[in-house]
Amino acid sequence: MQLIEGVRYNLQGLKIGLKTPKLLMLGLLRFIVVILAAIGLGSIILFYQNDIISAIWVKPESLWIIWLWYMVSWLITIILLIMSTLMSYLISQIIFAVVIMDKMSRITEGIKKGHITEQNNISYFRQLIFLVKQEIPRAIIPVMILIIFSIIGWLTPIGPVLTVITSILAAAFLSWDNTDLVPARRFVVFRKRFGFFTRNFSFHAGFGLLFLIPVFNILSLSFAPIGATLYYLDKEEKE
Repeated sequence: MQLIEGVRYNLQGLKIGLKTPKLLMLGLLRFIVVILAAIGLGSIILFYQNDIISAIWVKPESLWIIWLWYMVSWLITIILLIMSTLMSYLISQIIFAVVIMDKMSRITEGIKKGHITEQNNISYFRQLIFLVKQEIPRAIIPVMILIIFSIIGWLTPIGPVLTVITSILAAAFLSWDNTDLVPARRFVVFRKRFGFFTRNFSFHAGFGLLFLIPVFNILSLSFAPIGATLYYLDKEEKE
């Protein structure tokens, strides 16, 4: 089952990352940035918790349903804290993005295959420029989808349900950001790479499930390129 396979590859990549000095150093660098950003965003969410909850559901006066309001409010707060971690990951992407993730992916491919497969006669600088350009559609598409779901949640009574769905989608898109490293480095066109994501959405959702566990998700996000690269290489061999 692809969902379980996604969790397994995420944990496998984390295990390899913690045992490999170069990967450990790069992962910890991302970990530090993510955790600092997560603390900052989390503090803002907790400070404005009541205002955020009130904007979604006004506190009822009836004592019969106020308990439900408190349960929903804390559920939404927990989900928002998870989202703040995901946002902090995106911030680290903006700061480090292509360079560190690509480096972790290259090291992983070297460990797995003994060599790195890439386009011949293309300089690293040109590859880097191409990878930076790929971040634009890879970021715009997920953000647009998540914004649409968020707006629907604000305007309809199913906001809490859509918040959960949005979190799962965000985790899946973050997983794709990592499995896309190898094909992007090989100059595979975007249409084919996005098709790979949609065909294997269950795997990406499973891989991203660990991103939804508070605190632990900061660690799994930091080393995600390793497990994602292993999955893509294994998938490539099978096909």
